[in-house]
Amino acid sequence: MSTKPRRVTTHSLCQMKHSGQKISMLTAYDFTMASLLDQAGADILLVGDSLAMVVQGHETTIPATISQMVYHGEMVARAAQRAMVVVDLPFPHGQLGVRATLKTAAKVMKRTGCHAIKLEGGVEQAETIRSLVAAGIPVIAHVGLRPQSIHALGGYRVQRDGGRLLGDARAAEAAGAFCVLMECVPRELAKQVTETLGVPTIGIGAGPDCDGQVLVTHDILGLTLGRVPKFVRTQVNLADQIKQAIDQHQAAVRDGTFPNDSESFN
Repeated sequence: MSTKPRRVTTHSLCQMKHSGQKISMLTAYDFTMASLLDQAGADILLVGDSLAMVVQGHETTIPATISQMVYHGEMVARAAQRAMVVVDLPFPHGQLGVRATLKTAAKVMKRTGCHAIKLEGGVEQAETIRSLVAAGIPVIAHVGLRPQSIHALGGYRVQRDGGRLLGDARAAEAAGAFCVLMECVPRELAKQVTETLGVPTIGIGAGPDCDGQVLVTHDILGLTLGRVPKFVRTQVNLADQIKQAIDQHQAAVRDGTFPNDSESFN
């Protein structure tokens, strides 16, 4: 008789950090991909507001709405048997004050069945993080490059202010965040933060010294139609394989060899 795999939790992620076991986080936006990633052993599935870019074709993450995050979050949470499921709070719901953010985060947790929320910001979000955690909502803090603030930051730039990065990370940990995600920061700074914090760090474009790594799954699989960031390692080119498979299918339809007798009802 098969047994259900043990769920990844905030506690087990902390144990992974202190035992030196690296954490794998990948994005997921639908049931099928989430099932495959879960079966492959991903520790965390992130329903990122990156869906605005990856799924919808926008230039930034800003157009993602709370209803869209709930819609996609439900599918991913339904698929995950082992992985922790984390849902982004989209712009501007993490910036509307403690009471409003708490209400929205609770709505996301209840409707999706996810296990944690990701919130952009550090020092300025400390009070909000503290309130969410006190209400029983686990929080991952996102520091460094914050895509929801891309216009204020002046574009997708490496964030080199070590004092601010460390301050944000420490403030998030002190407020109760169980994990800190760092995006687009020099590896030396990411290493310093990782060694300073007692909670796990997850890097994206932050070098190899973080406790774990996160990437957009479409980038890894070669399904990205636009520019792929420097920090991505594409493992396979599925876009070309998909095009080839569709070409073969269409050729078989047009020359009448599909469907054949074994693919038809007699």
